[in-house]
This record gives sequence, structure tokens and C-alpha cells, in this order.
Amino acid sequence: MFRSVFAKYIFAFMLIILISFTVLTAIVGSMVNSYTMSVEATSAQSAASAVSKYLESQRSLVDISDLSAYCGTYQSETSAFLDAIALANTDEITLFIVNNDGWIIAVDNTSFRALMGKQIPKQIMNDVNSGVGIEDLERIEGIIDERSLIYTSPVYLDGNYICGTVFACAHVSFDGGLSTVATRTIILASLWVMLAALIAVYFITDRVTRPLKEMSRAAKSFAEGNFNVRVPVVGNDEVTELARAFNNMAKSLAALDDMRNNFMSSVSHDMRTPMTTISGFIDCILSGAIPPEKHEHYLRVIRDEVQRLSRLVATLLDISRIQAGDRKFVMAPFDICEMARQVLISCEQRIDGKHLDVEFDIDDDNMYVNGDHDAIYQIMYNICDNAIKFSYDGGCLRISVKYAENKKVRISVFNEGEGIPLEDQPYIFERFYKSDRSRGKDKTGVGLGMFIAKTIIKAHGEDITLKSEPGKNCEFVFTLPRAQAPEKHGAQQKRTGDGNV
Repeated sequence: MFRSVFAKYIFAFMLIILISFTVLTAIVGSMVNSYTMSVEATSAQSAASAVSKYLESQRSLVDISDLSAYCGTYQSETSAFLDAIALANTDEITLFIVNNDGWIIAVDNTSFRALMGKQIPKQIMNDVNSGVGIEDLERIEGIIDERSLIYTSPVYLDGNYICGTVFACAHVSFDGGLSTVATRTIILASLWVMLAALIAVYFITDRVTRPLKEMSRAAKSFAEGNFNVRVPVVGNDEVTELARAFNNMAKSLAALDDMRNNFMSSVSHDMRTPMTTISGFIDCILSGAIPPEKHEHYLRVIRDEVQRLSRLVATLLDISRIQAGDRKFVMAPFDICEMARQVLISCEQRIDGKHLDVEFDIDDDNMYVNGDHDAIYQIMYNICDNAIKFSYDGGCLRISVKYAENKKVRISVFNEGEGIPLEDQPYIFERFYKSDRSRGKDKTGVGLGMFIAKTIIKAHGEDITLKSEPGKNCEFVFTLPRAQAPEKHGAQQKRTGDGNV
């Protein structure tokens, strides 16, 4: 129904204001009507009482025992007095005097011709003569045709004998000026409030929707490949938080796109270089440019390049399986210290080539953890390979395996070398990210090793962290859950006696 936020807000505000002022109008109207009835009732009561007291006061001057005769004799004076009392209270009051038989014997001048000589119904007179009286909003058939507030006041001759009754009828009109003025005032106020609400809603919705529109435009720019657009961040409310989160997302997308481009460049380079080498050497062998006695050497070079391509493809397939959730991890106890030794032995030639000082710091000769053996070996080898690659000649390479809290084993690989720049550290575990963008040290990596490592460690319910001082050192630390030694290992120790490695 409403396609814009502004229209929805306006509709909601107008509906709330309309309902509120409708209820307010009803309440105020009811209060005005109650007040009007109260005023009219007080006026009628006062008028009836004043007339009866006036007639009683005439006892000392004339005989009023026959009230009909008195009113006939002093008709003009009595009507003038009734008219004065009616005007003194309100124009809506009709005053008339009846005798004990219910005949109207005197009225105010305004109603003289209409009511004079009419008789009040016997039921009403019986109630009046018995002292019940009438004090209600009703009609008197043939006398008062519209609902009125009717009050009666008896005229006493000697304090006990009633010689007549004064009727005061207040014609209450609920269409009075006071009610109309109140309703008009409320309607006018509601219109002003609606106008103020319209202005307020415009600025409020503009404050809310402007960042949303900016985000919408930015999202369209992202779809077109432009990740440099940012949303202005103003204020400190929920919309501002959303804008800030949106900008952070844009920054991450830009970094990811940059890493993806670097990755494509790296993969293209890593695939093109060995293929060019393979193709060139094969062409030279086939053309006879390379003598037969050197074929074996160049065939070995070709084999190395093929293996390099194989590793690259295996890495890409591995990351694809991890992202798709197809890689399954087989959890079982294994000796993490023995694995660390095997990794060091496999890297021995490169360690000697850089004259590294190796430290192997462990709490026990055999420390068992629970995890996927092959996956953890891949992590250990990758971290050690990077540590050696980026170490200074003659620097320190330290592998530490220690018991930690909560039944964990803490594994760390430390090296003295170039370290990782501060600006690169937050992204080191992202896909396709390489801190050595010049490829001066790392000529084979594609920026997936640490992402795979973090993904595998997280699959084990653990975490991997980085500590690095640029230009000095670097340390990767991860934990694994501690495990009991396998039974067959214990049996083997019993057979060999001391269990030394």
C-alpha cells in the first residue's frame, strides 16, 4: 500500500493523532454536556425555590390559602415575577405554578399563552403531593414536549399544608455554544498538531532514510565492481551503527577483491612459469638443442615443475573442499611432539642452508593431542616452511609444545626474521592474502596456507593467533585438545623397556 518509509510514517502519525483527538473530543464533549446540565439544574432548582419563597412571603400581606384565587387576582404581578426569575437564571427556563389539582394557574410571560389552563398528569401530581417531587431529565405530556430538567418546589401555607407547587423546567440543549466552541478548538488544535507532525516526520524520516538511500546507491556500486564508495557516518544512533558496519563491510569487500586480484595474478604467474619452463625444455629436447647427456638433468627440472603445478592444483582443490564443507576430519589421538620432530627433519636441508639455531622446547617427550593427523601435519609443515623462508640467516627457529589450561596443548612456532607488517597482520588469515607481495621471498605460495590453517584449527574447535614484531620476529600459536596415549603405544613401551625415541 505504502512504498516509502515517509508515507508509512505519515499514515501512522496521522492515524494516531486522529484517534487521539477523536477520543479527546468525545471526552471533552461529555464533560461540557455534564457541566451544562449541572448549570441548568442549579438554575432551575434556584428559580423554583425563589418563586416558592416569594409566594410564602405573601402570607403576611394577603390570603394565599386559595392559591388559584391569589394568582388570578395578582396575575400580572405573579407573571412578571416569574419572568424576572426566569431571565435572571437563564433564557432556557420555563416557570409555572400549579394548584393541588394540577391545573396551571400562573406562568412566566414567555410561556403564558401556551401553558395557561393546562393540567399536569395525575401521576406526576400524586408524586409531587406525596413529597417525591420531580428531579430528572424527562417530558410532561401535553406540557413539556422536549426532554428537560424538571424541578419542583412546594408552596407551604403554614409550614405543613401545601397549597400549590412551583415547576421549573430547564430546556437543556446539547448543541450549545460552549460545546461547539470546545469542539472547534480541539479540531483546530488537531490540525496544527498534524501540520507539526508532518514537518517533524519529514525531518525524522529524512534523517533515517538518507543513510539507507546512500547504502542502496553504494550497494549498486558494489554490484558494478566499485568498492571505493563509502556512506557518511553522522550521529550515534542505530542507523549510524548500521552505516558504520556497512562501511566496514565495504572495506572488507575491497580488501577481499584486492586479495582476489592478487590471487589471480599469483596463480596465473605460478601456472604460467612452470608451463613455460616445461614447454621450453621439451621443445629443446625434441629439437636436439639439448645434448642427450643433459636430458636427465632437464627432465628432473620438468618433473619438479610438474610437482609444483600439482601442489598448486591440490591446494586449490583443498580450499574448494573446505569452503564447500566436503573435507572430513578424522579425529584420533597422536603424538604432537613426534610430528614436530618429523617436520623439522623434513626441513633439515633448508634449516642448514640458512644456518638457523633450532630450539625444541617441550614439556614431555611424548604429548598426545586429539585431532586429524594429516590436517595438523599440513598446518605444522606450512608454518615451519614459512618460518624458515622468512628467517634471517643465523636466526632462531623455535618450536614449543606446552601443556595449557583447560586440558589443552599449546603449540607455537617462533622465528627471528622480517616479521609481518602491522597493517598486514589483521588480514594474514584471509583468503589469497600474501604479506610478501613482491614475491621476493615467497615464489611458490598463493596466499591460501594460513587461511587453510585457520579453517582447520577452527574445525577442531580451537584457535590460531599471530604475534609479530616487524623486522624482529614472528610467532604463530595454536592449541589442540589434550588426549590420552593410545593403548598400543603403552604396550610397546612395556616391550621395549625404556620407551626412548
